[in-house]
Amino acid sequence: MIEVANRLQSVEEYYFSEKLKEVAFLKSQGKPIINLGIGSPDLAPSSKAITALTQSLDNSEAHKYQSYQGLPELREAISNFYKTQYNVSLSAKTEVIPLMGSKEGIMHISMAFLNKGDKVLVPNPGYPTYTSVTKLLEAKPVFYDLTEENNWEPDFIALEKMDLKKVKIMWINYPHMPTGAKASNKFYDQVIAFGKRHNILIVNDNPYSFILNDKPISIMRYRNAKDICLELNSLSKTFNMAGWRVGMLVGKNEFLNTVLKVKSNMDSGMFYGIQKGAVEALNSTSFWFMSLNSVYKQRRKLVWKLANFLNCTYDKDVSGLFVWAKLPPKIKAEEFTDMLLKKHSIFIAPGTVFGSKGEGYVRFSLCAPETIIKQAISRVVEG
Repeated sequence: MIEVANRLQSVEEYYFSEKLKEVAFLKSQGKPIINLGIGSPDLAPSSKAITALTQSLDNSEAHKYQSYQGLPELREAISNFYKTQYNVSLSAKTEVIPLMGSKEGIMHISMAFLNKGDKVLVPNPGYPTYTSVTKLLEAKPVFYDLTEENNWEPDFIALEKMDLKKVKIMWINYPHMPTGAKASNKFYDQVIAFGKRHNILIVNDNPYSFILNDKPISIMRYRNAKDICLELNSLSKTFNMAGWRVGMLVGKNEFLNTVLKVKSNMDSGMFYGIQKGAVEALNSTSFWFMSLNSVYKQRRKLVWKLANFLNCTYDKDVSGLFVWAKLPPKIKAEEFTDMLLKKHSIFIAPGTVFGSKGEGYVRFSLCAPETIIKQAISRVVEG
């Protein structure tokens, strides 16, 4: 037998990868499964983005290896996007790197800065990939708790009491996934000061800032952010391009060059046509964001109705692609979601997927048409 690497002993298959196998099996058995568990946009990208991709295929450069740093016009589009949408000035040449999805960036950043035995501050609840990537690199995740009482923001007094000597990276993610919480201005100032004080790289994962959010924020607009912060962003949610795998990393040149040493050994550049389509998407007008959010507003109203029928409570003043709902007292998240799948053929995510502080909560995705959400409501109401 060929033995697997030791690093895999501490990492399990991604929950949604495993759970979707079960959902697919149930579908193959004729079960009419409604999937409200995954944040994969079902809406189409802009027609301009699709046209740019298809028209690019005849270009003589289209099928060659591409630059590790992306097309100059893509980096310029990212820089302009940050200036227009976040009021953040970035050098297209030195402070921007396009990525094949922001999930790639989590691995690249971690490989660039972590050694075996280093520690990483990871939000609980939070995106599971922060933990799995940390473990794959034989570093140690150190969880910091987020609670509803504190608007899902870190307790900096508690953080200061931790042993931070070996902490190299702190992952933050606002608007927060899975809760949808929006961070305050005070939080950004605090976390930047915290990073500078302890020499910890602060990485803000920011893919949800345009979904049901009137005031998109980048951490890069705050004082001293470039000294100690990086920011990941993505076209997946904002522009319905999840399968295209287009993301970006922004920050100061010194940090990006370090990440580029990893990235340039891991891929041979993003496909030309996808880059051309991404440029068009990033140049979208305000009408794009208005029309996108008008759809999600209607869907969210229906999901709130579904949550009401399931006796769940929720905060309406949140952003993002999900509804994070609190279960009635003493009900376990995984037991509840398993019951919902078995009894009503509705799949939603248990909060425990995102950490121990997700116990007692569930997450509904807005990535389903209104007709499908109405079907889910009917199934619950009719029993």
